[in-house]
Amino acid sequence: MQIGNKAFINGNTYVMGILNVTPDSFSDGGKFNSLDNALKQAGKMINDGADILDIGGESTRPGYIQISDQEEIERVAPIIKALKANFDIPISCDTYKSHVADEAIKAGADMINDIWGLKYDKDMANIVARADVPICIMHNRDNKNYTDLISDIKADLSECIDIAKSAGIKDNKIIIDPGIGFAKTLEDNLSATNHLEDFLSLGYPILYGSSRKSMIGLTLNLPTDERLEGTLATTVIASIKGAMFVRVHDVRENRRAIAMTQAITRA
Repeated sequence: MQIGNKAFINGNTYVMGILNVTPDSFSDGGKFNSLDNALKQAGKMINDGADILDIGGESTRPGYIQISDQEEIERVAPIIKALKANFDIPISCDTYKSHVADEAIKAGADMINDIWGLKYDKDMANIVARADVPICIMHNRDNKNYTDLISDIKADLSECIDIAKSAGIKDNKIIIDPGIGFAKTLEDNLSATNHLEDFLSLGYPILYGSSRKSMIGLTLNLPTDERLEGTLATTVIASIKGAMFVRVHDVRENRRAIAMTQAITRA
């Protein structure tokens, strides 16, 4: 898979560094929402081994307050432009709004990461198809009523994939994400992680994102700033089970965990 100027190879697990330029994200809100701080954090993550950066301008933590398209654009577009001017790394924009996605791509974003899997905004698939950039389709829904969790997630993702393909998005531009922390109970999140390899049957690379999320906090009874070890455990599992990308806050530690895991699994 090609994202920006970088080729991502099947069989490897790559690190997507999270850069939230928001005042209210659950883990790092307010830390990187100035241009200088965002650039410093981006540089640190790149030095720590990030393969791609994911820029988010609206918090989607439980109970978040939606902001306007224009406010989100004003947060992310200048950051994306500055990142592209200062660093040679693929940039993803984390948004579910087509207008924001369009402006992010114009600013230099190489990929869109949609937490609603193209289902929230009917124009999103067309924007992505026209720009011919990769899209990460995340599983999400407005309820937690599952008959069979893994089968239902796969069915929901298949609907999203159909939307993508109907709009003209190419197969080699699609990434899927089981949506840890979205429309799922703790047990659902643990099960989706444990059965991550089942999603490979859909035929697309997997992005896995559990970094510092409530699944870890609830399991270990820990606050957000003490969830590194739990995140590393999920990263190791995701790598073993075939995820191509892990989306994380702590790049260096996760990069090392992946390197050790892959050295063992390839021995």
